Amino acid sequence: MSTNSRAPSSAITRLALAWLALVALTFLSLELGEWFDQEIGLQAAVALVIWLKGALVARHFIEAPLAHRFIRRVLYAFIGFAPLALLLIGLFGAQFAGWTAL
Repeated sequence: MSTNSRAPSSAITRLALAWLALVALTFLSLELGEWFDQEIGLQAAVALVIWLKGALVARHFIEAPLAHRFIRRVLYAFIGFAPLALLLIGLFGAQFAGWTAL
């Protein structure tokens, strides 16, 4: 088993900047909803914002780079899968609903 000599970060400035970026992305997502208003580009824009927010949280708050390789890969897979699933449901929602109907 490998030991990681890096310690978790306690830099308040870095965490505050990450938090401000998350707040800015949240406000951006609100504006995207107004700009696109049910257009096809909305799903892609929201998926991008979700991916960016997930990456920020994983890197700065969960500190994924310090996690075990397996945990880090599972976390990054989830961060990549969630926006992709949102995009697919937005584009092919009727087909997915048909597959899950009883």
